[in-house]
Amino acid sequence: MAVSILLSALAMSAIVALRYVLASGGFALATRLRHRNLYTGLDPQIRREIGWSLLSALIYGIPAGVVAWGWQQHGWTRIYTDIGDYPLWYVPVSILAYLFAHDSWFYWTHRWMHRPALFRAAHAVHHASRPPTAWAAMSFHPWEALTGAIVIPALVFLIPVHVAALGLVLTIMTVMGVSNHMGWEMFPRWLVRGPAGAWLITATHHQRHHDQYNCNYGLYFRFWDRLCGTDKGLGQFKRL
Repeated sequence: MAVSILLSALAMSAIVALRYVLASGGFALATRLRHRNLYTGLDPQIRREIGWSLLSALIYGIPAGVVAWGWQQHGWTRIYTDIGDYPLWYVPVSILAYLFAHDSWFYWTHRWMHRPALFRAAHAVHHASRPPTAWAAMSFHPWEALTGAIVIPALVFLIPVHVAALGLVLTIMTVMGVSNHMGWEMFPRWLVRGPAGAWLITATHHQRHHDQYNCNYGLYFRFWDRLCGTDKGLGQFKRL
């Protein structure tokens, strides 16, 4: 049993690492095509970002692999595969529930990580990326990576979710994590500065966090930032 769990954890870590390389590499390529010189002179920083991110992939994969083993071997978790197990309207509701729960956890742990002692001990690794690049999405100190690694594995024990809906949640998590750090805005102006952009986080909003540190802590939504008075609006991209 121990060997099976270990193999599952290692396999999941490899999957997370591959997902990171493909997603960050894809957005880095898009950056090169759209803004050719944006990452010029940042090669040493990018190498550090990749190193920390691959270590984070290992940490993310361990709880995910244990949970995947328990689900496959013993039916643990509330992941379901038969779409008829719940009404169809529940599928988008479950996706929103996962995103909101993840966003809430991220907001409060992120603010916690900005306390001076924790920032110096862990979160400074992420903010060492000045400016952040597409490779910085998972560039975390191991202690910070651990706080992020436990969220989705915990939620699958609490909130029923179809396996395809869970896959979509993970895809959104990956895309938003990478695109929010790549140094330019991929979403159209009408979305970013329109009614939807007033509640959704994109690269323009997250850029202000990397500029000022004490605001814009959210991941997907601006709800907690607005409620807690930490929303300082949209940022600017200095290198464009």
